[in-house]
Amino acid sequence: MTRDWPPPSPPVRDLFRRGAELALDPRADWVTELHTAALSGAGMRPVAEDPVLAEGARRANLANLLHWIASNVQRPGERVPVALGPEVLEGARDLVRRGLDHVGLDAYRTAQGVAWRRWMEICFDLTSDPAELRELLDVSARSITSFIDDTVAAVSQRMAAERAELTRGAHAERRATVSLLLEGAPLGRARAEVQLGYVLTGPHTAVIVWSSGRGGPAQLEAAAEATMRASGASRRLTVVAGAGALWVWLPVSRAPEPEALAEGLAGAPDVRVAVGRPGTDVEGFRRSHLDAATTQQMLARLTSPQQVARFADVQLVALLTSEPTRVEEFLTDTLGDLRGADAEVRDTVLGYVRELGNASRTAARLFTHRNTVLRRLARADELLPRPLAEDPVAVAAALEVLRWRGPAPAAERVRR
Repeated sequence: MTRDWPPPSPPVRDLFRRGAELALDPRADWVTELHTAALSGAGMRPVAEDPVLAEGARRANLANLLHWIASNVQRPGERVPVALGPEVLEGARDLVRRGLDHVGLDAYRTAQGVAWRRWMEICFDLTSDPAELRELLDVSARSITSFIDDTVAAVSQRMAAERAELTRGAHAERRATVSLLLEGAPLGRARAEVQLGYVLTGPHTAVIVWSSGRGGPAQLEAAAEATMRASGASRRLTVVAGAGALWVWLPVSRAPEPEALAEGLAGAPDVRVAVGRPGTDVEGFRRSHLDAATTQQMLARLTSPQQVARFADVQLVALLTSEPTRVEEFLTDTLGDLRGADAEVRDTVLGYVRELGNASRTAARLFTHRNTVLRRLARADELLPRPLAEDPVAVAAALEVLRWRGPAPAAERVRR
């Protein structure tokens, strides 16, 4: 016990313990009030309107509350040490990454007011002795205020360190660690996790976000954020891979849907996103990124207009186009004049193969009439080197390549 922190009298120490025991399982309405107050403070609107940041603030405040209570059950009335657990640190990191650290700490102060009012209710029920109540409230006020002050100071220090990492080469160090993992170097898991600030155990889905056009750092970060939201993840590992690229890992076992991703990228037309297959643990961390890199390379190789691509959707195309000099030969030999046909004809053939040769289902898939499907299929047979029925798999594979490829030159197009 420090000299500036005098111990409470034995009766008040006992009251403090009893009150903390009563608060060990806080009522749901108290917790709700705590969260509401924390997110309604001055300047907290950007946090409150972001589901991820808001949930992070709730987790941090609840963790702090429970830590203060548990500490006073064990050592009633003593100074409560700061607990920078994952709930607190993850929330702080998110705020720094999004430039909101200057307002994020408001949540601690507003939550303090609610906690104090609720704790006073407990104190008034513990004793009717004026002297004991006065001492109990005095020790309580000092305890709560000091704990919040110490926590804010500690979190501020960690936020400053996080900002320093972002501006003084931490991403370079992080990328070096990631590179070792991707190369299969004998880097210990625990050491890598500390350096990355990311848990390697469990599922991972890797994403590469990049832009070769006008998409700047802000758009890349917004795209990475949109990818995290679309995947349902609450956090991500982000590594700056260059001036125009981010490597992202999401701790999820299912890749985000392209449609959901595309919606989140509507405001960043110059940004592209490649998504790897989900994997598990260190090997999954590595393989998923390599899948995303393969997808990225395929999109670049084909000068694809597609903004979002998942490895699971382009694996065959990536394989077929891995040797560019052979692609043209494959497309010409397989498609003939169908290669330059109207998109409607090509899409109909591809849909027809996907529907296993069922014209009615193809019509429903394309939102058109069955007779239109049959007419387009007949036109396709006129343009193909061999009838569709003779090799539908190869035709579909070639059309899939065209779907991911940039538009054909006008001279190649054949009127329907």
